Amino acid sequence: MAGLDESDLAADPFAMFESWFEGAKVLPEPNAMVVATVSTDGQPSARTVLLKGLDERGFAFYTNLQSRKGSELLANPRCALLFPWHPLQRQVRVEGVASELPREEVAAYFASRPRGARLGAWASAQSSVVTSEELARRYADADGRMPDDVSVPDHWGGFVVAPTAVEFWQGRANRMHDRWRYRRTSSGADAGWLTERLAP
Repeated sequence: MAGLDESDLAADPFAMFESWFEGAKVLPEPNAMVVATVSTDGQPSARTVLLKGLDERGFAFYTNLQSRKGSELLANPRCALLFPWHPLQRQVRVEGVASELPREEVAAYFASRPRGARLGAWASAQSSVVTSEELARRYADADGRMPDDVSVPDHWGGFVVAPTAVEFWQGRANRMHDRWRYRRTSSGADAGWLTERLAP
């Protein structure tokens, strides 16, 4: 496996990620990412979601805002993301701060989802304890109430994670892996990135 040299790095982590993401499209679900959050009492938790957007603001995904990850991000927006592209011996680690996506973006994305998935957003009080019968009933109720248009629930939204650090990890022989981290040096209009090599 070829290494990752400093000369291979793009000027910023967004361009670098887009380059690696293109290469990862040979894999199933290349946009699958682990989102790690922390509760108010300091208990970390992690789960896999799908990246649904990347722009100058950061990495975007959608979720039930009342779910565990949603409520934890609303209480403590500091979080981490991980893209585990194991067959390529690559991973991307992101540390940053999450903020809610605008409602118009949420509504536009929600409208693009299959009808069944939209009904599921109404049926599932995500992360709460539920019986199989109750879940099926809630789905059927939503289907009956909304035979045509399925509107976006108030409790369903999205987050964009503005990165403060992005690490690109390339596996190499003898566990001498290449690790390069982009670290934000400032914020606002003067935002810049420092690149640093990390020991494997």
